[in-house]
Amino acid sequence: MNRLLLVDAYAFVYRAYYAFIKTPRMTSDGRNTSAIYGFVTMFNELKGKLHPTHIGVAFDPKGKTFRHEAFEQYKAQRPDTPEDIHAAVPYIKDILRAMNIPVLEKDGFEADDVIGTLARQAEQAGFEVFMATPDKDYGQLVSDHVFMYRPRHNGGYEQMGPAEVCAKYGLKSHTQVIDLLGLMGDSSDNIPGCKGVGEKTAVKLLQDFGSIDNLLASTDQLKGALKTKIEEGRDQILFSRFLATIRTDVPVSFNAQDMVVCEPDKKALADIYRGLEFRTLLKRMGEDNGVSEEPKSIPELSVTSEVSGKTGGVQLDLFALEETSHQTMSVMPRLVLAIDMPVKPAGHDLFSSLEEPELHLFYTSDGQNISSCRLGSESLPSELANLLSDSETEKSGFDLKTIYKQLLSRGITLKGPLFDIGVAHYLLQPELRHDAGYLSEVYLHTTTPDTPQSQVSAAWRLRDLFFSEYKKIYPDNTLLDTEMQLIPVLADMETAGVRFNTKVLAEASASLHLQATELENEITALAGTTFNVNSPRQVGEVLFDRLRLDPNAKTTKGGQYSTSEDILLAIRDKHPIVDKILDYRELKKLLSTYIDALPALINHETGKIHTTYNQTVTATGRLSSSNPNLQNLPIRSQRGKEIRRAVVPDTGHLFLSADYSQIELRLMAHFSGDEHMLNAFRQGQDIHRATAAKIFNCPIDAVTDDMRRKAKTANFGIIYGISAFGLAQQLSSSRSEAKQLIEEYFASFPKVVGYIEQAKQQARQTGYTQTLFARRRYLPDINSRNPTVRNYAERNAVNAPIQGTAADIIKMAMVRIHKQLVEQHLHTKMIMQIHDELCFDVPKGEEDVVRNIVVNEMQNVVRLSVPLVADCGTGSNWLEAH
Repeated sequence: MNRLLLVDAYAFVYRAYYAFIKTPRMTSDGRNTSAIYGFVTMFNELKGKLHPTHIGVAFDPKGKTFRHEAFEQYKAQRPDTPEDIHAAVPYIKDILRAMNIPVLEKDGFEADDVIGTLARQAEQAGFEVFMATPDKDYGQLVSDHVFMYRPRHNGGYEQMGPAEVCAKYGLKSHTQVIDLLGLMGDSSDNIPGCKGVGEKTAVKLLQDFGSIDNLLASTDQLKGALKTKIEEGRDQILFSRFLATIRTDVPVSFNAQDMVVCEPDKKALADIYRGLEFRTLLKRMGEDNGVSEEPKSIPELSVTSEVSGKTGGVQLDLFALEETSHQTMSVMPRLVLAIDMPVKPAGHDLFSSLEEPELHLFYTSDGQNISSCRLGSESLPSELANLLSDSETEKSGFDLKTIYKQLLSRGITLKGPLFDIGVAHYLLQPELRHDAGYLSEVYLHTTTPDTPQSQVSAAWRLRDLFFSEYKKIYPDNTLLDTEMQLIPVLADMETAGVRFNTKVLAEASASLHLQATELENEITALAGTTFNVNSPRQVGEVLFDRLRLDPNAKTTKGGQYSTSEDILLAIRDKHPIVDKILDYRELKKLLSTYIDALPALINHETGKIHTTYNQTVTATGRLSSSNPNLQNLPIRSQRGKEIRRAVVPDTGHLFLSADYSQIELRLMAHFSGDEHMLNAFRQGQDIHRATAAKIFNCPIDAVTDDMRRKAKTANFGIIYGISAFGLAQQLSSSRSEAKQLIEEYFASFPKVVGYIEQAKQQARQTGYTQTLFARRRYLPDINSRNPTVRNYAERNAVNAPIQGTAADIIKMAMVRIHKQLVEQHLHTKMIMQIHDELCFDVPKGEEDVVRNIVVNEMQNVVRLSVPLVADCGTGSNWLEAH
């Protein structure tokens, strides 16, 4: 049987765009090709899975459709289409035409209607039809020969015919999908439905009455509020059904010959791929011979102002590496490294794999001849040993931290300036990927370097490129030196590890599980019924069906009520059960994610947890940690303090903790130059109490604890661009009160307002924001026409310089402290960095000298217009020390 594939284009374009939202694909001239690349990849996957004989791809037309004409608010709630998607669609259409795939589009009708019409016509012509779309509306079109082909959230696709549609939505007939949408509405399309009727009620009504028409003719069989809703909503129900009905009578004709699958125009397709720099797709076609082998410059994240037309971003030059290597490099010799990591046996961790004898080191000192050495028990060649320990020879490569740790485990200390390729790229383009495969493909036009030899070769070429580009952007080497000197610091921290007292964790687990049981009993008592408090569906039914806390409660795509944290916070004042549920969830997360999980992560050989610190993940410059994420430990709450109590030093040692006092607010004072904030910090006042005195217009000794709490929330909220709604939620106050508090804050600190506006304006003009040390964060959406996207970029323009400068400062302090510990031959180990806090395992007898080193280096790492203050304490565990 002939098989027709009809693709809902925009559904896949959006899906492709957001799949790459955190790591967008960029060309060397700054174009975001995520939507194009993702669409082509998914389209090829669809063809490979279904093997269609005929294909058509349907697009929504420009301008309004008949639904917009009938209902002005149709889809009006949707944000504007991202500019990168607008720019992608013409390329996608050109690619489809080069593939000899028809582009289907009809003025006045949506892609749904075109697909619905062609599906019916093709079925009548004896075709088996597959409609590729995630949209549940298409359930009304299925038949014995017409199927939905829906992408699953977790990957893959599901094929849905009449039986599957009925099973998924609890209907007797797939044709009831139209009536289901008419009753419950569709928030994604702004179809209103019947007010107060959600999916669960709509399904029950259709099970009882079969259709909207029968329901409206039988409202006498309904009772109470539901009867009123249906009768009063009659017109809206019928209109919603009209809007939800996919047309099958669009004036288009199915021409099988036009849609038959045939060979693409390879030259035209290769030209498009080449222009978009789709190296991988070109190689699959066998058409990659026309792509330049010159190393490319760093992609520019350009931002064009709608007003001025100016473009900002990193505009860098294309150059031949061989011609610039002597210009970008000093006379310092260098050694480029890569490790051949053995495959770890199942169940073995990093530390057991370190003893694998087949580990090899690959290296070159001239960029041409690549040598290798087995890192076993035998001694290293003298030439290599000298190079590795030579403090005057630069060491470069990918993931030098891992190489450093592997060598250290074999008693070899890697000395000399380090240059990590991924870290260098992170300083140039923090939002993009920094792995060897991505960098090699984008800049060297080569496939993923899957051998140590190819990594050495790629690293040699990319080192000079990135160093040269860094020098064009940054005024000095401060950031580069800091990040590279941080590599051995982090390697030593990861190797040292963090010791947890498992007995304390076990005691905390028993206590918290008991509290969870008590909370569960209180919640069911308040609900007046027994239910599963861990089930979001049952929680929603209790809150919104049984207790009726919100008649307009939102439902998810699966038909259950949404009970996310923001939903619960919005209704917490309506019933005491809500706070209990929030408390219960926080407690269960603490148990499952930390208290009960941490013991299983302890390394059996060292008795410690060895997290991984990531230098190239956050866009702001902050470190992150993973496996496990120690930086997300909930340590501020009373229950979270149990985790601090469980973190201990080695036997006979002390735990020392030092953290910056309100560093981000101090930086706000420095950046804004606001006299009131500057004076408060210079005089050593409690900044939150001083802020409260200012905005509430009272003496500082008259400030109450509640006034200080509100001022503290405002202080930190302003940095993060908090809205009146957000502040109201945090303060559990009215929106008007929160709005007034923000207005009073800005009136009291006018230069803070000035800084905020200046930061936004500078970002609009340049396309980026930067820290005190010039670390850049690019904001390509700062001039977006989409207000949601633009507002997010504006918040980053205000916050990134502050958060990024704080990250720079503590990194510099870590480097200086580590150097002092080594030079003074101390046995103290830095074991954790939690944003603004550093933790140390200190042998008794070293505590005084270490305290002096840590406080002195943290407080004097940089001179600001206000003093930096580091609070330091010691104890037998983290809780006592902090």
